[in-house]
Amino acid sequence: MPSPTATVSLQQRQSKLASTKQQINLLESIDLSHLPEQGDFESTLKQNAWQTLTPANLEIFQINVGKLCNMTCRHCHVDAGPDRKENMSRATIDACLAALDQTEAHTVDITGGAPELNPHFRYLVDQCVIRGKHVIDRCNLTVLLLPTMEDLPEWFAKRGVEVVCSLPHFRQPNTDQQRGDGTFEQSINALQRLNAVGYGQGNPSRKLTLMSNPSDATLSCNQAAVLEKMWKQGLLENHNITFDRLIAINNMPISRHLEWLEQSGNLQAYMELLVNAFNPDTIAGLMCRNTISVSWDGRLFDCDFNQMLDLEAQSPPHQDYPSLSIHNFDPHSFAQRQIRTGRHCFGCTAGKGSSCSGAIAT
Repeated sequence: MPSPTATVSLQQRQSKLASTKQQINLLESIDLSHLPEQGDFESTLKQNAWQTLTPANLEIFQINVGKLCNMTCRHCHVDAGPDRKENMSRATIDACLAALDQTEAHTVDITGGAPELNPHFRYLVDQCVIRGKHVIDRCNLTVLLLPTMEDLPEWFAKRGVEVVCSLPHFRQPNTDQQRGDGTFEQSINALQRLNAVGYGQGNPSRKLTLMSNPSDATLSCNQAAVLEKMWKQGLLENHNITFDRLIAINNMPISRHLEWLEQSGNLQAYMELLVNAFNPDTIAGLMCRNTISVSWDGRLFDCDFNQMLDLEAQSPPHQDYPSLSIHNFDPHSFAQRQIRTGRHCFGCTAGKGSSCSGAIAT
């Protein structure tokens, strides 16, 4: 079965934006001097009574197990693809589990790439289930059709794994435009397989979540309830598919979406949109406050987006703590750090806000 693809990775094309420093420099070079606080995220926080962005209680342990993927979607902020061979080792996965045991995190969020392609993926899931954690698999759907993955729907169901599936739209043109020709048809096939083993039918131990993001330079829809009803009706009537909930996220201005914004002439307007749509009600619920983000090589980050920009979590100032790595994890040090921010953070605070779990503000 050929894997649908929309592009090739920045790294494979040797694009200037394969460099995270170049991405950050491009964002910082945009003239936002005419906007509130001149488009400076830290100044915007201070204007809204947040002198520093500090961590809250750690609830979510997010592990990026690699950048290998069977797809190469146009909007991907990970720059994942078949050519990306980075994969988390068994030793680093065991270090993650040892660190998890030192926290009170209730959820393990496994992402990639296509996380299922990591050779130790099933081991990691089983170990987290044994520990009584709620496990989320970030699934691109098409991976479930690969010959070695066809048993995964039933395997997930037996372990109570929540499957969070990326599906840009419930109509074919919108999805294929963003993720490649043939993606929608394969995604529908995968969703039907998940439904067949009890996913998406209201059972909390077989939860099926769809995740949508815009295919253009707009924000995700703020009318979540209306949007979810529309999707449920459309997928049921046209494909006899049911799911439990829909989350909508903003596209972050990094990696391949940043490239598209620049090439299409939308970068200036999109950044202005994000800054002007800043919502102070989103700050308390930002995922960087309650999440640890672990990269495939064991480095620690405040969030998934900082990870993709190589903005590593920093040790607390003026304190002699070890470097923030999963291999020498110190929960106290991690809890005392100051969260790193940049212009890309406006993507999480625009409108109703956006995180890996969807909207933040009510």
